Amino acid sequence: MTPAPRLRIGFILAPNFTLSAFANFVDVLRLAADEGDRSRPIHCRWTVLSHTGRAIRSSCGVSVTPDTDHANPGDFDYVVVVGGLIDDKARLAKSEIAFLKECAKAGIPLVGICTGAFILYRAGLMQDRKCCVSWFHHNDFMDQFEGLQPISDRIFVVDRDRLTSSGGASAAHLAAFLVDRHLGRSAARKSLNIMIVDGRAEGDAPQPGPPMIFETRDPLLRRALAMMQDNLGAPLSIEAIARRLDVSRRSLERRFKAQIGVTPAQASVEIRLTHATYMLDHSDASVAKIADATGFCDASHLTSVFHDARGITPAKWRRGDRRET
Repeated sequence: MTPAPRLRIGFILAPNFTLSAFANFVDVLRLAADEGDRSRPIHCRWTVLSHTGRAIRSSCGVSVTPDTDHANPGDFDYVVVVGGLIDDKARLAKSEIAFLKECAKAGIPLVGICTGAFILYRAGLMQDRKCCVSWFHHNDFMDQFEGLQPISDRIFVVDRDRLTSSGGASAAHLAAFLVDRHLGRSAARKSLNIMIVDGRAEGDAPQPGPPMIFETRDPLLRRALAMMQDNLGAPLSIEAIARRLDVSRRSLERRFKAQIGVTPAQASVEIRLTHATYMLDHSDASVAKIADATGFCDASHLTSVFHDARGITPAKWRRGDRRET
């Protein structure tokens, strides 16, 4: 006789959900549920829910077909909401929000992955709870939920019966946390080892990726900064950014100087330097490759700009010798 699963997870996928976050979470469950990677849902069971019964399209275009359009809160130990793109199309159906509220009333813990925390907050299901949001979406959260301060320097946060994760690889670590809680540490470690994820990270582990250097609530400046962030390897000219924003270069420069304290050109260089610094600290890439990835002409150009800004060469920074000789 097959034993009852010790961990039962229901998934609600928002339209335009992030496929990698969902896949990472599920794969930890899959590998913990059986011997080796045989994938039988013995110790864990996972179910994709949709009250419409229709396939849900992810942000990358791949669709996932739900397992059922009927469920009871008591069928699950946790219900996980996987978010993704932040737009009006990414909202859950009223019936799905109603189901989440039923789960909360029944005491079923709710989990928000990626922008799933946005969905839970919007549904009124995060009262007096802290939440984890990706550093990339920190300002988006502040804009939507005035007065609330998300945690954007950790990979996941557990606050009583609400668990939130920044998404991506951190979804695997949150899933491993639940597997450890219900099946034991060896099962969690096994899943991550097979997935070639380096060790099980606790929730207070820092989020990877460079921090948001400049913070502003100005929508136009945020769009400008996003363009700089999205075009690291081939930086846009300030004229091109201004043209895309339908403003003059002079107007854009005045706005940057007034609200951020630097010119757009200075902001662009600092964003690229921050990414270069992050790559020096977290990769084995050569200085030449880092220069190419962050929009500098070559290793010599990056070294010159880096030295002017940091007072040290990239090579010495990587060696940990932060004192210029």
